[in-house]
Amino acid sequence: MPDGTKRVNPVDEILPVGQMFAYGLQHVLAMYAGAVAVPIIIAQGLGLSTELLTCLINADLMAAGIATLIQTLGVWKIGARIPMIQGVSFASVAPMLVIGREFGLTAIFGAVIVAGLIGFLISPYFSKLIRFFPPVVTGTIITLIGISLLPVAVRWAGGGNPNSADFASLHNLGLAIITLAIVVLVYRVFKGFISNLSILIGLMGGTMVAYFMGYTDFSAVGHADWVGIVPPLYFGFPRFEWSAILSMLIVMLVIMVETTGDCIAIGEIVGRKINKPRLAACLRADGISTALAGVLNTFPHSAFAQNVGLVAVTGIKSRYVVACSGIILLVLGLFPKMGALIASIPSAVLGGAGLAMFGMIIASGIRALGKVSFEGNYNLMIVAVSISVGMITLVYPSFFARFPEWAQTVMHSGITLGSLVAVLMNVLLNGSEGHPSDRPDKIK
Repeated sequence: MPDGTKRVNPVDEILPVGQMFAYGLQHVLAMYAGAVAVPIIIAQGLGLSTELLTCLINADLMAAGIATLIQTLGVWKIGARIPMIQGVSFASVAPMLVIGREFGLTAIFGAVIVAGLIGFLISPYFSKLIRFFPPVVTGTIITLIGISLLPVAVRWAGGGNPNSADFASLHNLGLAIITLAIVVLVYRVFKGFISNLSILIGLMGGTMVAYFMGYTDFSAVGHADWVGIVPPLYFGFPRFEWSAILSMLIVMLVIMVETTGDCIAIGEIVGRKINKPRLAACLRADGISTALAGVLNTFPHSAFAQNVGLVAVTGIKSRYVVACSGIILLVLGLFPKMGALIASIPSAVLGGAGLAMFGMIIASGIRALGKVSFEGNYNLMIVAVSISVGMITLVYPSFFARFPEWAQTVMHSGITLGSLVAVLMNVLLNGSEGHPSDRPDKIK
């Protein structure tokens, strides 16, 4: 700059406390439903009591807060230092249900701890695979992330439970449309700080409308405890079973593939280059957070793709905003009454906001692909086949039901499957280094 001062990178910018809290809360509201979904599924699948379910949710929120702080602030060579919020991974649900039914909850935690530690150790080697992610692959993955998340927003917009009698009823669809309209209106009419809070304002406005319509229930807030601290190893000392560990290792590899895609996607959106050292730091954070999660009575943690869209919508790139989200998650884990308040937001309201957020991820992927050359190479076919294959499980979730269990773990996610296809096709058609038009400079 002319005055000799050094310009702060937007990713490292520290905003006023009030703004950081508002933006951080916006991230938490956007991911809360997904963050508590896995503990609920596991508790229901294993027949746990409501009291134990509450413990799992509190532990999950605390672990998510700690993992987010590790990823955003960084310690040594751990943490990518980008605005990436962490949450429990859905990739682990099916294997954990099998482990829990056969060996119990402590075997799940034992397998999570070991898988996390091994993931931490192999991160530097796994990060070398970044050379297989030229722009045509990363653009495809960003697009896939958005497409894969859209069904979540659609289910939310319908009311959350497709088996419910009022799913996709007029009042649910109306709430979703009202919320989406508020988001778009605020985004269009206002500028700066207010415009960047369009998702938060939409969620608050939609919830108020739902309240006056009689579709919001705050009774759980009154019943929730003020303080609820779950000590480490609350369920007992971890049990280490080889079959459970091997199953969770496969999950860890899948998580590392997804995290690689999410890390590159966020790097593309915020303009921070994801090189080998930064990707290794990102993956180390996943590994250590997952191991720590096992000690804290919860499950594997990884990047939460839902919030990639929020970064794109708001344009707020500061990692300290997401670090503030981590602190809020910690507080929610310590004070269940606050968590119950956020949980009272109707699913349909979340759906209206989700349509904007997840659609923005798709738009970001299209923008990234717009920088890719499609002349004199095979990039068009790579994008076409990868997205098509990635949509298989979205169209028909049980499509791979006849495959071995380990293969189903890999293929259950359209993001993982589509990403693997994009990488493999690029290697086969363009070579291991990609087509020259896709690598204007080499990653070091």
